[in-house]
Amino acid sequence: MSGVRVHLHDLLTRATEAFPDRPALTSKETTLTYSQLSSLVEATATHFAELGVEPGDRIAVFLEKRIEVVVALFAASMVGAVSVPINHVLKSPQVGHILRDSGAALLVTSDDRLNALAVVLKGTAVSRVVVVGSGAAPAEGLDVHQWGAGSGGSLPALTTIDIDPAAILYTSGSTGSPKGVVLSHRNLLVGAESVSSYLENTCDDVILSVLPLSFDAGLSQVTTAFAVGAHCVLMNYLLPRELPKLCAQHGVTGITGVPPLWLQLADVPWPAEVAGRLRYWANTGGRMPKVVLDKLRGLFPAAAPYLMYGLTEAFRSTYLDPREVDRRPDSIGKAIPNAEILVLRPDGQRCEPGEPGELVHRGALVALGYWNDPVRTAERYRPIHHPGQPWRSPELAVWSGDTVTADEDGFLYFVGRSDDMIKTSGYRVSPTEIEEAAYGTGLVRDAVALGIDEPGLGHRVVLVATAPEGRVDEAAVIAALRRTLPLYMVPSQVIGKLEMPRSANGKFDRALLKSELSV
Repeated sequence: MSGVRVHLHDLLTRATEAFPDRPALTSKETTLTYSQLSSLVEATATHFAELGVEPGDRIAVFLEKRIEVVVALFAASMVGAVSVPINHVLKSPQVGHILRDSGAALLVTSDDRLNALAVVLKGTAVSRVVVVGSGAAPAEGLDVHQWGAGSGGSLPALTTIDIDPAAILYTSGSTGSPKGVVLSHRNLLVGAESVSSYLENTCDDVILSVLPLSFDAGLSQVTTAFAVGAHCVLMNYLLPRELPKLCAQHGVTGITGVPPLWLQLADVPWPAEVAGRLRYWANTGGRMPKVVLDKLRGLFPAAAPYLMYGLTEAFRSTYLDPREVDRRPDSIGKAIPNAEILVLRPDGQRCEPGEPGELVHRGALVALGYWNDPVRTAERYRPIHHPGQPWRSPELAVWSGDTVTADEDGFLYFVGRSDDMIKTSGYRVSPTEIEEAAYGTGLVRDAVALGIDEPGLGHRVVLVATAPEGRVDEAAVIAALRRTLPLYMVPSQVIGKLEMPRSANGKFDRALLKSELSV
């Protein structure tokens, strides 16, 4: 595929030039060739331009996983806008925060979702809405349009370049509401080329997209497919037994999942011809339990297992070569192509082999920072020094907050988080976000959300709380949180206390609570 790739949509353009009639994208019973998908993206981009979208504008997309989501993301790139994919399982309060924080003026959604967002939209910059599917009913204060209603005009010339923002992916931080990681076109392009190279993807691959497109690893399934002209099959995951059926239907050759997903898939029947067709399977979003790893290798004996580590702030970071899995099943591997992973002390000096330090990622995959948050950007994105090269301009790297070690051969091993982040079901969850929702119920006086180690899940979420008066009604708290939080954030257990333990400086004693629960 010839030509220079500068923008995200260039992945699709180049693949269309090389493979116009090959299948590009499938959702349910609909499959589009690269030529058909490219035409739909261009038509949608002209519609966005007709609606007044200008370079740098944010376009939020809040839909279940379907063809229109991918089309909207690539059409946004074509007009120089910044896409904001929103996980379809989020509830109105979380969606409202993302819309307010991103300043999105255009929202792509469905009629039923638009109705559910009516209250939170009033506090956002959203003024135009494109409704996918039937509906597109008028909404107070909003300019509502039907998907595909553009006139098909010409597109203005692009002025954006590869280091300009292309997408904002919202991920929870250790404190406060989700923060938007700003990815450049270069981040997405280099990520696609890097991952597809070590996975050895080709145009003959059929890649199953089972992770959310708002998740960096989920979006990567689409970009890696388009980078080589492969076929990407979209799936809204519901029941484990449905996945082998979809793999059989489309001849899937590659799957990337998170540990809880693999834990479920290891226990469903896999016909030999379906399992035998898999060329690789990959894990991200947490350590794969050894028992599950062994079971999956037995299920898919011909498939190469790729154990990966990534952080949204750098899109992708490391992978373990499948040939090393038997010798180093606990390792997160080495840096992916076109990235360098350092293990550093707090003073920036390199750690010795076996010495714990912070994982620091440098290179073309390092994101631009946190949207509209210079303080947190400065905390996480910091300069690194190049001894003996004083002439080099400052280079920003991303300091992950994760503690790792490296062995004598340079293989990395995850030790733990340096903050209180909860990592569950492949998601990074802010304790503060859960605590704020708990306070919002009016049923608790004090609240501390904790992540307790759980094999296959990462963490299970536990909420320790006191009541305004008397004892905590634990069932009522969980029921209330189910109405305001996505399911992966809802605590599996609420533990009531009469008084919350505090440290000497007056803060809730998280360490003590966690040690009590971890016994």
